[in-house]
Amino acid sequence: MQTNNATIKGFLRPNGKKGIRNTILVAYLVECAHHVCREIAYPFREQGVHVIGFPGCFPNTYAHKMMSRLCNHANVGAVLLVSLGCECFNRNKLLETVQASGRPANLLVIQDQGGTRKTIAEGRAWIEQTLQQLEATPRADMRIDELIVGTICGGSDATSGLTANPAMGRAFDFLIEKNAACIFEETGELIGMEYLMAERAATPELGQELIKAVAKAGRYYGTMGHASISPGNADGGLTTIEEKSLGAYAKSGQSAIHGIIKPGDYPPRGGLYLLDMVPDGEPRFGFPNINDNAEIAELIACGSHLLLFSTGRGSVVGSAISPVIKVCANPKTYARMEDDMDVNAGRMLEVGGEVPSNRNVREGARSLGDSATSTSAGAGGSSASPNKASLDDVGREIYDLILRVSNGEQTKSEALGHQEFILTYKTFEPLGPACLPQAA
Repeated sequence: MQTNNATIKGFLRPNGKKGIRNTILVAYLVECAHHVCREIAYPFREQGVHVIGFPGCFPNTYAHKMMSRLCNHANVGAVLLVSLGCECFNRNKLLETVQASGRPANLLVIQDQGGTRKTIAEGRAWIEQTLQQLEATPRADMRIDELIVGTICGGSDATSGLTANPAMGRAFDFLIEKNAACIFEETGELIGMEYLMAERAATPELGQELIKAVAKAGRYYGTMGHASISPGNADGGLTTIEEKSLGAYAKSGQSAIHGIIKPGDYPPRGGLYLLDMVPDGEPRFGFPNINDNAEIAELIACGSHLLLFSTGRGSVVGSAISPVIKVCANPKTYARMEDDMDVNAGRMLEVGGEVPSNRNVREGARSLGDSATSTSAGAGGSSASPNKASLDDVGREIYDLILRVSNGEQTKSEALGHQEFILTYKTFEPLGPACLPQAA
């Protein structure tokens, strides 16, 4: 494809990092400031001004790390922090961290400003001034090996593990060939896949850590009494968490796994990384991720410039900060929800009217991608459908779209104004040395 060697024009940050967007964040530091932030940002909603925040009134190390990473993300050009004034969040420390990055940053305290109206007026004036300032942000050539890409699945059905997830995994393989950093997640949806992942680990020690991460997820979900599967998944043809795990695993592609990271940790180099998103210790804060956007926020906090999101049933969400590319697994869903979908991976099922059955999923993760490829190719490479595509075809389509989106092309969710965001309480322990082996 002609875009394979295209140059990405990134936004250069003072610390040398490069982003693919130049967003202004309006960040609330407690739910009591959320409405004021929405009102500040609303007039600028089509000018790259996004709202994020932490709703809790009580302090949490995870939340502070997440907010720090998000406010200093390479896609972020400036940050306005909004505090009520009496919450426990260390607002001054966060402000100092953002200012130290060289970004324009400001802090408004509603109680000090004189209430809602005055804070909104002051915030909007700062946004107007800062938007003009960001027009002078320097641009710089950005290599593919400077990209960080995350992947997630949501609203899955029986086609997700046959088409969209393997295709995103193949796009990951193409990116990793160029030494980009790729992150897959959802340890709670990888139960049963841990030994296959261990076989792909860069070192035996990392393999053991991968097994432990999935075991932790199993214990956590067992304690909560609910696995990561929904009625919508069942309505879409998934019968067990094992089937869902097979499909979720396919998102990782076939490259070696170079390490494990936790929310807010950056991949140290190019390669494939598992994001361990299940909290450490005994369950304390309820379900680990209460919806897909909680996981998206964690992938972005790990530096993801953009996200690949597969869906079979049809999810419409996007995100603040980083663009979300929707890869639709089911051709019927794509036809019904084309306005929300960027890639029709369901073309892999368009083979003379013959649709692979769920048996393909059960035959095992090792053959999942090859099964979809050989089936979609058809006998002798012919098909009655002009829309047919192989696994490589769709993987390459996703890869090329990643480059175009990195160069400024809007995703469907961006064009529709989706900027969903959520952040809750969690707790994590530091990574051990085996999680990021030097041999990787």
